[in-house]
Amino acid sequence: MGAYRKSRHDAPAGFFATEAAGLRWLDVDGGPRVARVLDVGPGHLDLERLDPATPTPTAARAFGRALAALHDAGASAFGALPPDATAGFFGPLDDPLPMEHGSWTDWPTFYAEARLRPVVAQGRARGVLDRADAEAFETVCAVLPRLAGPAEPPARLHGDLWSGNVLWVRGGDGGEAVLIDPAAHGGHRETDLAMLALFGAPHLDVVLAAYDEAHPLAPGWRERVGLHQLYPLAVHAVLFGGGYVDRTRDLVARLGAR
Repeated sequence: MGAYRKSRHDAPAGFFATEAAGLRWLDVDGGPRVARVLDVGPGHLDLERLDPATPTPTAARAFGRALAALHDAGASAFGALPPDATAGFFGPLDDPLPMEHGSWTDWPTFYAEARLRPVVAQGRARGVLDRADAEAFETVCAVLPRLAGPAEPPARLHGDLWSGNVLWVRGGDGGEAVLIDPAAHGGHRETDLAMLALFGAPHLDVVLAAYDEAHPLAPGWRERVGLHQLYPLAVHAVLFGGGYVDRTRDLVARLGAR
């Protein structure tokens, strides 16, 4: 079996150890296949080498069911990190943002305190967001209990489940999906699904239908997709600026007006 090495000599302390811990935590019975960790050190992470294949509807259906099983494995609290992880990160290898972690008993409070307010502070520190943006985000934070939908227990999330972090490989009947590059934590299961939709994913309708059959989603989940996309979209604004800033501002305005 070949190996694929991710490396960065000046990686933030705990970066690769956290990723390795996340991959191991996500490897649950009935869940999606997860890239196998071969070795990890302060400046590198070695993973099994995977051979990509064209995604199929059959693989998408299996992935949807498996993702529901992963989420149902649960977490100790909203904001909880995997065992052996000491820090949280969200973003690319060359510029990962710190991701708040801890223990919150409800998702709206967690989302406000550990995601939305910190990303605004990061954006203001980099000169990307301003005081008006902070006020707009506070408006969303104030209405989160109303926007969040029915309460759910903390799910075991991949945490950065955009389509680039789902590799489709040969195997099984029609191939399979393999998870890589997590920002794993305890959160709301709709967050992973919204992340899949943020930049598009192959056979997304098939994935979502299979997921909903395995563990039905709460009424109104489609109207909450934008809410769950707000944090990753704001991270893109902080990291890359440009049109992501405008998209973030538009989404904040729509959510705050509800």
